[in-house]
Amino acid sequence: MTTRVAVNGIEIAYESFGSPSGRPLLLIMGLGAQLIHWDEGLCALLAEQGHHVVRFDNRDVGLSTHHHDLGAPTTGAPSAYLLDDMADDAAGLMDALGWTSAHVVGASMGGMIAQSLAIRHPARVLSLTSIMSTPSPSAHPPTAAAAAVLMARPPADRAAVLDQALQTWSVIGSPGYELDREKITLMAGLAFDRSFDPAGTARQLAAIMASADRTESLASVTVPTLVLHGEADQLVPLAGGQATAAAVPGARLVTYPGMGHDIPAALWPDIVTEITKLTTG
Repeated sequence: MTTRVAVNGIEIAYESFGSPSGRPLLLIMGLGAQLIHWDEGLCALLAEQGHHVVRFDNRDVGLSTHHHDLGAPTTGAPSAYLLDDMADDAAGLMDALGWTSAHVVGASMGGMIAQSLAIRHPARVLSLTSIMSTPSPSAHPPTAAAAAVLMARPPADRAAVLDQALQTWSVIGSPGYELDREKITLMAGLAFDRSFDPAGTARQLAAIMASADRTESLASVTVPTLVLHGEADQLVPLAGGQATAAAVPGARLVTYPGMGHDIPAALWPDIVTEITKLTTG
């Protein structure tokens, strides 16, 4: 069941898995992605390992608040918000959940938000897992092919959304694993039906680009930190994960051959094991 709560001057939609008495685990998703993109199967595996899992929609996607009044970002105009604001959203959601602190897992832009959360609210983060992310997108840019699909013109209707999803994941997905075309189109359709707001995604991208490099600030992070990254990631190259791990004292880097900018189901057991080792260590 999806619940909406007032957080940081907006509303955030979230869902939970597992026992409320479990170890609190907050999942933060990436650019333009909704809470449903944390696959229910992956969430269930994490819950089976004793986590109380919460996945949520960032601002400007899904069922959380959209800043429709701000329109699409324009060249030269200041960003409507920063990743720091989105990190404050996550901290506010923890307040609403009654969580003093939590283990935090972020993927892609969600990893950037998780990094900001650990920097801005160190007492709230028990451990940090940064997946396919970077402290500085400008320092670790995508390949030309990945940049092209990232910046492609938004599709006009549902059928075009499904076609574009297949095109996108054929480029940035995991070349070492079979492309699950049925799953991609299913998730794209579910996301479209739930909320379709290309301008919101553009505002999130503007927030990424306007936010400061976190490399130096990550030196202040003292919680156990895990960095997971695909060796075949074209959207956030492996160097981004390596830079994250190098910036956080004592961070552990785990890389996966053949993994691109997604989390293949075949890797879920290993990823769940790695996260569980971190949260129980």
